[in-house]
Amino acid sequence: MSTTMVRETRAGAGIPVQERPRKPVHVIRAVVWVVVTLIVVAAFWGVDISWDALWQLPQKLTHYLGLMFLPPAWDKLPDALGATMLSVAMAWFGTVLGVVVSFPLSLLATRGLTPGVVRWPLRAVFAVLRAVPEVVIAVLMLSVTGLTAYTGALAIAIGSIGTLGKWGYESFESVDRGAIEATTAAGASRLQIMRWGVWPNAKPDVLAFWLYRFEINVRASAILGLIGAGGIGKMLIDNIQFRIWDVVGMLMIVVVVVTMIIDQLSGMVRHRIIAGRWELPIVTALRRRSARRARAEGIELRATE
Repeated sequence: MSTTMVRETRAGAGIPVQERPRKPVHVIRAVVWVVVTLIVVAAFWGVDISWDALWQLPQKLTHYLGLMFLPPAWDKLPDALGATMLSVAMAWFGTVLGVVVSFPLSLLATRGLTPGVVRWPLRAVFAVLRAVPEVVIAVLMLSVTGLTAYTGALAIAIGSIGTLGKWGYESFESVDRGAIEATTAAGASRLQIMRWGVWPNAKPDVLAFWLYRFEINVRASAILGLIGAGGIGKMLIDNIQFRIWDVVGMLMIVVVVVTMIIDQLSGMVRHRIIAGRWELPIVTALRRRSARRARAEGIELRATE
């Protein structure tokens, strides 16, 4: 029976006929997708890809990996460790200086603690600092401080102020308002409100942000070494320029291992701050995986029973 006959039969029987709703037409969504597609295609063709070099990439990559890691220059390991420790020291100094400067400024940029005439200019400063990469800051400072590790540390500190400042006032604004209202009702001053109403609730998140920023700065210190600021990055670019690939391979191994160790230690401290106990992130991941596997096995066992 056709659809028209069914509708006529229902109409004759007094049954209301419901038309299938038309599929909505999202014109704006379609236009956005077309524009995004055109931008992607234009960017793809504007890169001027060399297809011959792209097909040869696996072969060349295998060749250079062999030069770097078969075998690496282990005799340069002490020098690499010394340069890596310099990069870590740059990151630590920059992070600590960024924390010292950004912490009071982020309090002053918090809504409800300071008026807008103070708050909005500070937020604008944080936004400007976040917009400028550490490499650009270091290049601008070269004429004043020269090509030293101190230049890299200052660049890291200035870049950290923008990020830590934003993370700080967002954490302070997200705390429970009950403690703030209680301290205000007790007649506390603004400084006492910050100390007893804001900081205790925001402390775990803020400390975790500081540690996370230190991890980011460790990577940034290696990049700053590429422009001559010292550390593992300078040693890496020097050996790349002279094509000493076995030393480059050993440096890559040192960078990866040291970065992974710092990530695990920093994650352990963050876990202590947030969860209240010491535990390495890799141990947490393995424990969660074991728990998921045990649950899956329990479900399968109950299903078979």
